[in-house]
Amino acid sequence: MDFKHLNIHNFPNLKAKTTEKGRRYFVEGNAYPSVTTVIGEKKKKSIMEWRRKVGEEEANAISKRATTRGNKCHKLAEDYLSNKPLDRYRDDVLSLGLFHQIRPYIDKINNIHALEESLYSHTLKLAGRVDCIAEYDNELAIIDFKTSTKFKREEWIQDYFSQETAYAIMFQELTGLKVKQLVTIIAVETGTPQVFVKKDILTYVPKLKEYIDYYKDQHGDW
Repeated sequence: MDFKHLNIHNFPNLKAKTTEKGRRYFVEGNAYPSVTTVIGEKKKKSIMEWRRKVGEEEANAISKRATTRGNKCHKLAEDYLSNKPLDRYRDDVLSLGLFHQIRPYIDKINNIHALEESLYSHTLKLAGRVDCIAEYDNELAIIDFKTSTKFKREEWIQDYFSQETAYAIMFQELTGLKVKQLVTIIAVETGTPQVFVKKDILTYVPKLKEYIDYYKDQHGDW
C-alpha cells in the first residue's frame, strides 16, 4: 500500500533532555515536560511496588523485553507508513507477527499529517512526540501504536486517551486543524489485537488536567 503524506506543516524540531524531573523539551525559551513524563508520574508508586514484589532482576528483564518489543513493532509501523521496504525485519519473527496482527488497521490510515513529529502547547505547557496524525477511516485522528503482553481493559488505559488528547490540543494549537478522533491500536502477544476509537475527545480533558495537576504537586510549576 502506498500511503500519502501531505507535507503541509512545519513541525518544530525540538531538543530534549532527561532531567531529575523527567524528560523536558525546549520550546522558545521554555523547558516543557513531556506529556509522557507528566502522565507517567502517577504510576511511579505502583511501578516501584511491582518492582519490589517481583525483584529488581526480574523487573528489569520484563521491562527490557516490553520496551524492545514496543520499539521494534513501532518502528515497523513507522517504516510501513513511510512506504519503506520491510525486508530487514524478516528474521524478527515476534515483531513481524505483532505488526501483521495490526496491519489491517494500519491500512485504514491515509493522508498523513505527521509521523513521529514533535509537538507542543503553550496552553498546556507540555510537549511530546506523536506517533501519527492522519485520517483513519477518512476522519482526522491522533493515532497511537502500542504493544501488550495480554488483553487490556479499557479502564486500565485512560492514560493513553489522555496523552492522545494532549496531542490533539497541541496539533490544533499549532495548525488550526481540529482532530475528530483518538485511535489506539494495540498489538497483543496473545494474538488478538485491540483497537479503541474515541470520538468524544473533550471527555478526556479533565483527566489530562488531573495528571498535570498531580505532576505540579510533586514537582512544582514550570
